Amino acid sequence: MENKIKSENLLLIFTRNPELGKAKTRLAKTVGDEKALEIYKFLLDKTKEITSKVTSDKAVYYSVKIRENDIWDAKSYQKHQQVGEDLGIRMLNAFKNSFAAGYQKVMIIGSDLFDLTSENIENAFQQLDSNDVVLGPAEDGGYYLLGMNALQEDIFKNKDWGTASVRKDTLIDLQDKAVFLLKELNDVDVFEDIEHHSAFQQFLQ
Repeated sequence: MENKIKSENLLLIFTRNPELGKAKTRLAKTVGDEKALEIYKFLLDKTKEITSKVTSDKAVYYSVKIRENDIWDAKSYQKHQQVGEDLGIRMLNAFKNSFAAGYQKVMIIGSDLFDLTSENIENAFQQLDSNDVVLGPAEDGGYYLLGMNALQEDIFKNKDWGTASVRKDTLIDLQDKAVFLLKELNDVDVFEDIEHHSAFQQFLQ
């Protein structure tokens, strides 16, 4: 295997390829495709900045195709393709790959969260010493971070991805597990998520 394991922990970063008209489509309805793409690239840069300080191994999973010379330096980030017909199956396949490669704790984040910090992520890995699963609740009813120390296959199935019921249904699947909830944060999906956030005013002038 070309990617040598350096750490027992692996952080997965799910990204969409930043293409006009395909990035942040719900946000684009308000600000237009070009602004939405600018904002998504800004969020990608922020995600890279946060994750570059995390001590675990890291892997970027691309939605469409793997890019070589992009912001993710191949020396620091393994690169993979997302596989599966919906978000749940794509995440499940990424977690399966990671545990099969020998990682003990695996965690996933998206790339649309401005308020996440590297401390949040390091803390989440630590919580997996005494919990089965760690979950970062998003304000919209989903989650912005999911980590586990053994594969919990059920949580990736039978969910209405992108709706407000995802977290609730996930926690029902995990009733008999020890779950640690991080603080609630807001990911950026629609205009209201950035309207009053100081970091995004530069795009709204």
